Amino acid sequence: MSDAASALEKLLGEDKRFKKPAYIFVFDSLSYAHSELGMGGDSSETSSEDSAERHLTGQQLCEGIRQYALDQYGYMAKVVLNSWGVQTTGDFGEIVFNLIRIGLMRKTPSDRREDFDDVFDFEDGLQQSFQITPPAE
Repeated sequence: MSDAASALEKLLGEDKRFKKPAYIFVFDSLSYAHSELGMGGDSSETSSEDSAERHLTGQQLCEGIRQYALDQYGYMAKVVLNSWGVQTTGDFGEIVFNLIRIGLMRKTPSDRREDFDDVFDFEDGLQQSFQITPPAE
């Protein structure tokens, strides 16, 4: 087992609030925010050597998570996230700061856990904003 996987397994044993897919989803959302949404491209606080290191604020990451959740799970996004123990955007902050604590994510001096609080309401941001787009002809 890799060091990262081992650290995550240990974390899951210590903090049982969120299921493993929630942590993986946050990593995938970060990648999605960078590659698909173009977020974090001009950050001067991180190295330009590795695009995966581009910094996002808590609010930006929450928006990336919201869009990725809708892309992956559609109208069921809220239900899926809730099944993993994630009820609010503040929970994403708890997940991110757990990952920072075990060395799997990094933060800047200005990042705070509270940056994730009340970024969007799950009902409005995940269910009410969901729209079915018919294929282009």
